[in-house]
Amino acid sequence: MPRELEAELRAATGNAKAWPFEEARRLIKRLSRLKDGADKTVIFETGYGPSGLPHIGTFGEVARTSMVKHAFEILTEGKRKTRLICFSDDMDGLRKVPTNVPNQDMLAAHLDKPLSRVPDPFSDEYPSFAAHNNARLRAFLDRFGFEYEFFSATECYASGMMDETLIKMLEVYDQVMDIILPTLGAERRATYSPFLPICPRSGKVLQVPMIERHPERGTVVYQDPETGERVETKVTGGAVKCQWKADWAMRWAALGVDYEMAGKDLIESVNLSSKICRALGGTPPEGFNYELFLDENGEKISKSKGNGLTIEEWLNYASPESLSLYMFQKPKTAKRLYFDVIPRAVDEYFQHMAGYPRQEAKQKLDSPVWHIHSGAPPQAELPITFALLLNLVSASNAHERGILWGFIKRLAPDATPDTHPKLDELVGYAIRYYEDFVAPDKRFRMPSDQERQALMALDQSLAEASEAADAAELQNIVFEAGKSNGYTKENLREWFKAIYEVLLGSSQGPRFGSFIELYGIDNTRALIAKALAGELVSGTEDHVAER
Repeated sequence: MPRELEAELRAATGNAKAWPFEEARRLIKRLSRLKDGADKTVIFETGYGPSGLPHIGTFGEVARTSMVKHAFEILTEGKRKTRLICFSDDMDGLRKVPTNVPNQDMLAAHLDKPLSRVPDPFSDEYPSFAAHNNARLRAFLDRFGFEYEFFSATECYASGMMDETLIKMLEVYDQVMDIILPTLGAERRATYSPFLPICPRSGKVLQVPMIERHPERGTVVYQDPETGERVETKVTGGAVKCQWKADWAMRWAALGVDYEMAGKDLIESVNLSSKICRALGGTPPEGFNYELFLDENGEKISKSKGNGLTIEEWLNYASPESLSLYMFQKPKTAKRLYFDVIPRAVDEYFQHMAGYPRQEAKQKLDSPVWHIHSGAPPQAELPITFALLLNLVSASNAHERGILWGFIKRLAPDATPDTHPKLDELVGYAIRYYEDFVAPDKRFRMPSDQERQALMALDQSLAEASEAADAAELQNIVFEAGKSNGYTKENLREWFKAIYEVLLGSSQGPRFGSFIELYGIDNTRALIAKALAGELVSGTEDHVAER
């Protein structure tokens, strides 16, 4: 980046409106209120519960927090030390068996044990279920190039890192109880304690009341629910863990966390944990509440249900950058997270990339790609959209990269997989996406009489068109074929819908002029001929009759 442009961008940061900058400014205000705020290392944290396979929501929290961290570093001109901690709650007890993992009976035999002591149901590769899920999460985070430190709750408790704050929790036990108990029902109040002992006999995380507390020697006493025995245990060294709201607060205080996001469903939990954090002598972190991701049925995605998309699934059909874009966009709006959102995310990413070099400084700082690429977006402008590639695969039945590249060279004669590696990636993604999600649902139909006449007119016009006609000229030909056969300005959309349904077996598609330019006039005419002859519907089981 040229030096003068760097200066221009720096000057524009004060007016940058992108949400990571807004969050970074709130964090700066927080630090100005702290007694040691000017000197402390600024701690960003994300939390993860390894009770199930990591899903995209987990990735999203790390991605978004990383964007805020980068914006903070820009606004403070890199003069403040920062850390991003990815904290795994792997000492939590296994409360239920996830439905999307193998060896269900084995896991059921280890219910209530810390996740770090539950055997790995997938293989013998990892010492525990938590270790397996932690490793998968870290692998994905590493693939995206996040700079983070991974913390295991089990290790933090066992190492003594939390001991001082745990003793403080014991000292202010009554205050913590006064905060939590009013939010619980009568039955839960009777057994609640901020401390959960790890039973030395069974290895389970016990949810039992404390019958004695001894802050002077750092212990609590409880009754073993199975034997009735009184057991005194230390609250330090990993002998107990905290209930999660108390645990969250304890972690904030112990680590000095300055910023942590949370889903909208945790607003009340954030409020309670903030009160507990203050009781511990800490200051709750800044952070905002993002909306939840929904599956294809509009239900909240869940690790235990395994609904929605996994990180692996998205990356099988689209680039990491497109996923980052989806995370950046409208974080406070609930969004469906299913396979059908992928093509649009891919194309929107490249649209932003193409427009970025031409933008003014303020616009660049508000651009998603500036935040996705930590202020240094690479050059990436492609001659073809992902949506168009998908339709090309559909029309040509091309299942090999080489065939698609043959069509691509119509638009970009000099383009090759070596000169355009990003485009070659899109070709692979398009083939996989088409085979798995488009092809099974393709449903061709015969045209109505009006549609038939319009398609015949289109065919005739294409026969007379120049081979050098570009997408705009070809789009006008498509328009005119519809207009000359009864499609007015008001219902012209129906003409294009008919084209997609009859020729491509889909209810929607790309600008058809762009498709013809890429696919070729002769190939398009051959496609029309097959449609009019009924050859396209003859290969489908669900033949939709002529309207």
